[in-house]
Parts: sequence; structure tokens; C-alpha cells
Amino acid sequence: MDTVIVLKFGGSSMADNLTLNIVAQKIIDFYQKNKKLVVVVSAQGKTTDRLLSEAKELSNLPEERELDVLLSTGEQVSMSKLAILLNRLGYKAVSLTGWQAGIATNDLNQNAKIETIDVTRIQKELEQENIVIVAGFQGINLKGDITTLGRGGSDTTAVAIASALQAKQCYIFSDVDGVYTTDPNKVTTAKKLETLSYEEMLEIANEGAKVLHNRSIEVGQKYHIPIITKSTFNNKAGTIVQDKIEDTKVKSIVKNDDIIYVNMKYETYSLELFHQLLSLLLEHQIAVNHIQNESKHTTNIFFTIKASSLSKFQNLLEEDLSSFDSSYHNVSKIAIVGHGIRNDDTIFKKVMKIVKLNQLEVYHIEVNESKIALLFTQKLPNYILEQLHKELIEE
Repeated sequence: MDTVIVLKFGGSSMADNLTLNIVAQKIIDFYQKNKKLVVVVSAQGKTTDRLLSEAKELSNLPEERELDVLLSTGEQVSMSKLAILLNRLGYKAVSLTGWQAGIATNDLNQNAKIETIDVTRIQKELEQENIVIVAGFQGINLKGDITTLGRGGSDTTAVAIASALQAKQCYIFSDVDGVYTTDPNKVTTAKKLETLSYEEMLEIANEGAKVLHNRSIEVGQKYHIPIITKSTFNNKAGTIVQDKIEDTKVKSIVKNDDIIYVNMKYETYSLELFHQLLSLLLEHQIAVNHIQNESKHTTNIFFTIKASSLSKFQNLLEEDLSSFDSSYHNVSKIAIVGHGIRNDDTIFKKVMKIVKLNQLEVYHIEVNESKIALLFTQKLPNYILEQLHKELIEE
């Protein structure tokens, strides 16, 4: 009896009718070997960005419930078009929205978490040897409202369905053919990795690399689902993310330039203002990192936010935080990832040698079992990444 295999195709794979034909052929190749096939799809191309932009033309701060209703339509277009094409090609396919597929989430709009998946409908379709195509990125809450899982959430949909169906593997197809030692668009000598542990991949994703959604890795790790990242547009071997492999070396270096460093000042120290700031950031779902107050006599708070949250934060400054003297600027963070690297002092020494050589100023250093991360005071040029890659990986 065939074990279920889950495939996920990203937005670039679904971009237009021409690429849909390439996706359909990939699916057919898998189906001919395994009749139990679930396919999860993202919205086509830049559809989500376009819908979001159109919503913001109507309102600077659209209601998040309504945004979820709007943005979920992108994946529904993808799933129905792919099902239409497969059926024309002679392969039975049925498309399901997130809620038709039984995906139940919590109530958090724009960044919901999957709580349960009732796979009854999916299993019924698989028993009839239908190719089941599920809209990624979406589910339904207890109120019956549509929710979305956050950008990149289709990855999480795919791995969560794979775990619920006890699938053999989950393939994530995109326009890149695996995970690299660093961004190949920034460093031409970057090399593709054959394998990564869940821990290493999670660190890479959390530091801003857009290969896999971080929650999809957490689900894969919890249920031991191998995740294979491959390209839709070639047949090269991808990268397998699986259980820990014992070795000590740098696997990947991630440079994240989409970070805003914020300084909030007030002339006297006020614990109430500090709590007000934190409460407002939480209420508006603005994730913060590295938060600290550097004075006992004045309020002098530093923290970082994602660049994508800047417009929300600017609205807060104007409406609710105008009493603060505030400033912010763009900075870079570089993370060196590899299981066990904390146990190798030479890695940290090599990193600091390059920091010193380039006279770089560091705000914050974080070290754990699988990562050394440095937050810098400025946005760094890509040649810093090249130097680190050469010293730590190409040696």
C-alpha cells in the first residue's frame, strides 16, 4: 500500500500558466510512482503582495480579519487552476481550501497557528486515487472565520498535513534547488548543502533566510518528517532536512539586512512607559528582539524590529508613542550556523578577526549550540559576507 507523499509548490512555481504546466508534469511523475499524493500550493507569483498593496490603497491599517479573507483568495486561484489543468491532462484532481481540508487554527489573524487537522476529507479523496490539491497558508478558527498563517505559511501547511497523514516525505519546491552555505545571489562561491539537521535549518530560517517557514521546520522536527527542498525547474538533488547529524562545522552563514534598530527615549525613568511600549508592540503584533533599557535614571530603550513591521511602528509613534523621543535606522545581522559550533573556539576567533579587520561595531552577540549571531550598528556590504564565507567554509 502506498504511503502518502506531500508536495508543496511556492509562488514562483505557480507564477503563470506556462509554469503551471511544469508543476503539473512534476506532479504526474510522482503520481505515476505513488497514487497517494497531496499537493499544497501558494498564491501565484506576487499575488499576495498585490492584494496587500490594493488593500492599503483603501486603508492605511486594514482590519486583519478582512485581510485574511482577501489574502486567502490567492491560494484558491492557484489550487483551482492546477486542478483544472491536471484533469484536462487525464489525472483526477480535486482542490480543497484550508477549511475544506480540515485545517483548524487559533484566532490570531495574519499569523495564525494550526491547532488540529481533520484529514477525513483528504483521506476520502486519496482512497479514490484523486490528486488532492490544498490551498496553503490558510485555515479556519472556532468562530468560522478564515485565518492565514503568516508569510511563508504554505510550507507549514504542507509539513503539518504530512504529519497528520503520517506521510513518508514532504517536498518543498521553489525556484532554488536547495539550501546553500550562504545566499548565492550575494556570494558566488556558495555551495549547496546535501543535508541539514532540523536545529540548523531552524536557526537559518529564524535568522531571515527565506528557504523554509520556521514553523514548518518545528512541525517536521516534532513528527520526524524529512523535508526535502528542491527546484521546480530542474531535476537536481535538493537538500534534506532531517534528524541531527553529529558533526562540528559551519553549515551556513545568513546575512539579514531587513532589521530596524530602534531607540526610544524619555527624560525620566518610567516603568509605566516601558510597560506601555511593550503592551502596544504586543497588541499590534510587532515582534521585537534585543530589547533593553540602558539607564536607571532616564528611559532609554533599544530594540530591533523587522523592516516589514516599520509602517505599523511608524503609525504607533504618531498615534500612541508621541511622548517618546524616537529614532531608528537600518542594520545588519550575520548568523553563523552549524550544530556544535559553540564547542569550537577557532570559529568564533575567525569571526572576530574579520570584525576587527573591517573595524565593525557590534551591538549584540548571541551564542548557542548551533549559532553565533552578531548584530551590527550599520547595514553591512556583501563583501563582509564573502570574507566570512571564505574564512569559515571555503578553507
